[in-house]
Amino acid sequence: MRLGVLDIGSNSAHLRIADLSPGHGPAPVRSVKSAVRLAEATDREGVIGRPAVGRLVGAVREAAVAAAVSDVHELVPLATSALRDAANRDAVAAEVRAATGISIGFLSGEQEARLTFLAARRWYGWSAGPVLLADIGGGSTELAYGAGEEPEIALSLPLGAGRLTRHHLPARPPVPKKRRKALRRHVRSVLAETAAGIAERPAPVRAVATSKTFTQLARLCGAPKSKAGPYAARRLARRDLQDWIPRLATLSNEERAGLRGVRESRAHQILAGAIVAEAVMDVLSLEALDVCPWALREGIFLHRLDALTAGRPVGSPFTPAEGTGSLPPPVPVRPERRLRVAAAR
Repeated sequence: MRLGVLDIGSNSAHLRIADLSPGHGPAPVRSVKSAVRLAEATDREGVIGRPAVGRLVGAVREAAVAAAVSDVHELVPLATSALRDAANRDAVAAEVRAATGISIGFLSGEQEARLTFLAARRWYGWSAGPVLLADIGGGSTELAYGAGEEPEIALSLPLGAGRLTRHHLPARPPVPKKRRKALRRHVRSVLAETAAGIAERPAPVRAVATSKTFTQLARLCGAPKSKAGPYAARRLARRDLQDWIPRLATLSNEERAGLRGVRESRAHQILAGAIVAEAVMDVLSLEALDVCPWALREGIFLHRLDALTAGRPVGSPFTPAEGTGSLPPPVPVRPERRLRVAAAR
């Protein structure tokens, strides 16, 4: 079957389409990405502003058209922390549904961590042994630990790179050393309070990082370019990251965007991302992290593929005992719907 996953994050709405077949990994078909910038359009009361809602409606409409013309059988539209935590999230979701016919589902932070862990486990296989996962998003950071396909610990912390940039760093660089150290203390205090259970576990055989933030930090520190392909080994060493943090603090956003691996859309929050990454490695006693090319969207593909193979309902949770809720149900993309959506372009 052909599945589309529309992941609505802090900066973008990203549609990934893949063919799913038992016994094989998800086969990529198409990717469509639109800037929505929800996080930066959210005020201190947690309300997403009108311009960003308009961008979101346009992005969902574009994704629906792309799914239709690509013969997608099912579309899973979901939102992570930027929309999930917004004070007006229900109103925004209702407006999107009225304008596009697409109902957005919401993943909890724990579900996000579990699905991303599943992707990392499948990528590295059983030879990876116990795995520790770290994923830095725009609004939250997910951590997970476990020796099986499902993590024993799955956490979501309010330590997203975009969130911390807005709340703790000046609007424009340079960032004074005092502010940088204050942010690091804040991040470490949150990690020490909430991630103690992971720190107490046996050291992982493989420590893994996913997300654009980690990918760009690894490239900044010398990892291979994206065109080297997904099988190129990419690692992020704590020592290299420590050297870059004070340098990033002195650079303007424009200068950061000129560095290898740093995209213009993320340049403003790369310093906060680096501070979180270094603090995670420090608190959890990690000298380096392997950067995994599979992340949340691949986890959803795999979860759906497992359901297909086992004959489980699509929206079933991982196991009844976990009580973490269900994935958002997929939206069937019927032939008549494909024609109707395509005609709306």
